[in-house]
This record gives sequence, C-alpha cells and structure tokens, in this order.
Amino acid sequence: MSDNRLLPSAVVGGLLAIGFIGAGALIGQGVIHARAGDRTVTVRGLSERNVKADLAVLPLRFTASGDVLSEVQTKIDGDLALVRRFLTAQGYPAQAIELGRLEVADTRSREYAAQNGGPRFILAQTVIVRTSDVARVQATTRLLNDLVRQDVVLQDFQGPSYIFTKLNDVRPQMIAEGTAAARTGAEQFAKDSGTPLGPIRQATQGSFEILPRDGAAGDEAASIDKKIRVVTTITYSLK
Repeated sequence: MSDNRLLPSAVVGGLLAIGFIGAGALIGQGVIHARAGDRTVTVRGLSERNVKADLAVLPLRFTASGDVLSEVQTKIDGDLALVRRFLTAQGYPAQAIELGRLEVADTRSREYAAQNGGPRFILAQTVIVRTSDVARVQATTRLLNDLVRQDVVLQDFQGPSYIFTKLNDVRPQMIAEGTAAARTGAEQFAKDSGTPLGPIRQATQGSFEILPRDGAAGDEAASIDKKIRVVTTITYSLK
C-alpha cells in the first residue's frame, strides 16, 4: 500500500521537475533572443574637403614715441597718412580700410617707469584691412618693407588672418558624405560577420574642423589653403 502511494508522488515530482526544466529552457532562450536583438555595430564616417579662404583680415599696428605729446601725435598722424597712401596704392578701396583705436601710454604715470630714461609718451594706431581679395592681401604682406623704409614702425606684426566663411554651404553635403562612408563600413562589417544590417540606433555628428591643408604646421588662420574635416559616428542594429 505504501509503495503504491509513493509512486504517484514520484511521478508528480518528476513532472514538476520536467516542467521547471522546460520553463528554464524558455527563459534561457528568451535571454538569448534579447541579446541578439541588442547587437549593434558602431562605425565612423570621415568627410574631408580642400577649400580656399574667402576673407582676409590684415591688421597694421604702428607706433611713435617721444617726450612731447603733441609731437608724438603729429608723428602718428603722419604715419597714418603714409599707411593709407600705401594701401590705396595697393588697390584697396576706402571701404576695405578701417581705422582702429588710438592707444596712448604715459610711462611717467607708472611708478616703476619713473626711473628709466625712455620716452614719456608712446602712441599706437591700428589700421585694419578687411577684404575678400585674399590674393591681394598676400601680395601686400610682401611689400610692407616699403612702409618700414618710410620710418613707419610696425609693431607686433603677426601677418594676416585668412578665413573661410562658407562652411554652411558645404556642411550638408559633407554630413551626407560622412554618413554614407559610415554605412559602407557598417555594411562591410555585417557582411563579414554574416549578419544583416539593421536600422540606425544612434547617430552623432562630430564638430567641423578647419585645418591647414596637407597637414602643414602652424596656425590655421595663416594659411589660405585649408582642409575641412568632420567625422560622423553611427550605431546600427544587427538583425
């Protein structure tokens, strides 16, 4: 009698064990499917373009010094006339020449300078050339010795700045190129792994960089020839 009662219990226990095993198998299969659904590939697409600057800014800062303020002012006014005449001779229209601020320093007003033997007044005037004729500015910088020969003291001359102002004109096409390059890389990865490529999960557009062309060293603003670069990062699903 007792053995007959034990048999159904063993059968029931066995059925429950089988049930748990089956449930565990289904749960495990569900995890595998979830992980497969989350599989992704992240790729980057590069777009580069060579451009030329379309705006040039040439600041000319010149100084005069002396112990009599009126005499120093007369000298700086004369130098200003020479600079204007020089730029006009280079072919710049009046609207391309801007007059910057006049700086006046009285060295005797500084405690540490009361003992030196230098001039009391130092005046500095800046003239700024702003033009789209970048080739003309490039030629002008090679002729600045003409001003020096006329006793115009150029100070802190750093050369012109060449600027590319049409980034918005090339931005859409470069983003499209970067996106296409990224997709090509993702498709190749999916092909090599034998997995179909799914839709975009996430996309990030990097910042546009403007660099000297051909990786030349130095300040980008000093170069007329430039390279624009953007890297697009895209995450795709893998089916």
